[in-house]
Parts: sequence; C-alpha cells; structure tokens
Amino acid sequence: MTLWELFGLPFMQRALVAALLTGLAAPAIGTFLVQRRLALLGDGIGHVAVTGVALGLLTGTSPTWTAVGVAVLGAVAMEVIRERGHTNGDVALALLFYGGLAGGVLITGIAGQGAATLQAYLFGSLNSISQADVWFTLGLTVVVLVVTLGLLPQLFAVSSDPEFARVAGLRVRAYNLLVAVLAAVTVTVAMRTVGLLLVSALMVVPVATSQQLARSFRATLLGAMLVGTLAATGGLVISAVLSFRASVQPGPTIVLLALAMFASTWPIGVWLRRRQRLLTPFPEVTVVPHTTTAEHPHAHGPDCGHPAVPHGDHVDYVHGGHRHAMHGEHYDEH
Repeated sequence: MTLWELFGLPFMQRALVAALLTGLAAPAIGTFLVQRRLALLGDGIGHVAVTGVALGLLTGTSPTWTAVGVAVLGAVAMEVIRERGHTNGDVALALLFYGGLAGGVLITGIAGQGAATLQAYLFGSLNSISQADVWFTLGLTVVVLVVTLGLLPQLFAVSSDPEFARVAGLRVRAYNLLVAVLAAVTVTVAMRTVGLLLVSALMVVPVATSQQLARSFRATLLGAMLVGTLAATGGLVISAVLSFRASVQPGPTIVLLALAMFASTWPIGVWLRRRQRLLTPFPEVTVVPHTTTAEHPHAHGPDCGHPAVPHGDHVDYVHGGHRHAMHGEHYDEH
C-alpha cells in the first residue's frame, strides 16, 4: 500500500484532521502558559486527566467527557492553590502530578482494567479516533481558538504584567482561571493525538521555537500555531511512513519532530539576538567631573586622624564634610 492510498483510508483522514486541530489549539494556549512561566501546567493537568479517564472506565461513560470535567477541576484547584494558598506553584504542580496519576492507575484497577488500557490515552492513539472524536475535538478547538484570539489583549496583559492589568481594571483572577480552564480543555483535545504524558510538549515546544524568530507576542502566538500544525501533521505522516517497516506511534513522532524544529531554529535565534544587540546603540553615559583644588593645607595619611573610606582602587579621607582623594599633585573632592 502506498502512502497516498494509506491517507485515502477514512481512519487516516480522521487522524489527519485531529492532528491539525491539536496543532492549532495546543500552542495557542501554551503561549500564555509560557508567558506566565507555567510551562509545566499542561503536564500537571495531563496527569490529573488520567483520573478522569479512569472514572470514565469505572462508570462506563465516555472517558473523554470525564477527563474534561476532572481536568477542569484540577486546573482550577491548581490556580487557586497557586494564588491563595501558602504552597507555591511548583508544589501544587507536584501534587497534581502524583495524585492524578496514582489515582488514575488505582481507579483503573478497580474498574477491572489493566494499565495497558490507559496506553491509548497516555501516549495517544490517532489511528483509533472515531468520527465522534473528531467532532468533539473540532468543537473544543473552536472554543479554545475563539476565546484565545478574541481575548488576546486582555490575556496578554494579565499574563505579562498582572499588577498593571489589575490597575487597568481587568479582573486578573477571572482571566487566570480562564487560562487554566482553557489549558484543561486543550489537554483533553490533545489526549488522543499525543497522549496525556506528552501533551505539554506540544503546548510548549512550538512556542519556544517561535520565540527564536518572532519579536512580538502576536507573532509568537501565530508562529507557534504554525509550528504546532506542521509538527502534528508532519509527525503523523512520518509515523505512517515508518509504520511500513516498524510499529511507530504518532504521538512520540510528533513531539520529536517539534523538538527537531526547535533545534534547527535555535542557532538562527542566537544569531538574530546577537545581531540585534550589535545594532542597538550604546546608552549615553553622563560623566560628572570631580571638583579639584590645587591647595590643600593637610596631607592625608594612615595616621592623619580623618576617617578613611575605601573607594575602588584608592582611599578617600573624610575632611571638612566631604571626601578627599589624592590625584596627582592635587586632591579630588567627592
């Protein structure tokens, strides 16, 4: 079977659409997480969503919907702990990591399912996406993109300078919670594409790649969405090609392709930043000359009785309310 014939199959077409949607949504919200220095938030939410998947398996309902609900609750709890609690953001993320993953594995066992059942959700399973999954992914992607792009100025202000945004009258807490909820929704969007354990990579790596070349927040956002789309669709194509000879999963292939794109743009980013520094003019330095006097009735020395003040490579002596420093045949007055 040729590659063209392979992508003519319905399940590969569904996988391609899901990859395209995930590549757009994940970097869109990931840009704000990187701006807020919460790049690992997606990882924490992904671990919490494992518990949601397990609850779906236990109750016999759709694991996708239960994952959405639990992920949203976990994201809100993390944001509240980070903002109000005495525990900092790193510890809150650790609590989500361990509790979410352990609870998911435990509940999966109670449901009579083995750990292998979770593999499709932990590492993605593009080839098994149904038509209903595609529509579900499309709906959540539209929500994420509409809110993200529609509230771009507000979300940028809150993510860049919360104090300024608060003074400007923005409801910083509400927008922070909105970003957390959108991140939770994005995690569930990418759950079947790259998996819960790798979703954070697709939210962060395209943003880091775009930052190497972009010089504004809007350009970074759009560039990250472009890189995410290329990585998601390209990773799917590469995994399909390699699958003719070996069993290659699309999720890891997508992440590795995104990392390769970052590695290829990093030297360019270093060169551009260096060039920008060379083009930046030196700041003007105002030199304030010392007041000098040729006559000084007193010779300062170690035993002169005046306080000595070390000053760089010489010593000043406090005399007459100001400091004197020997400079050639005269004294500088500081």
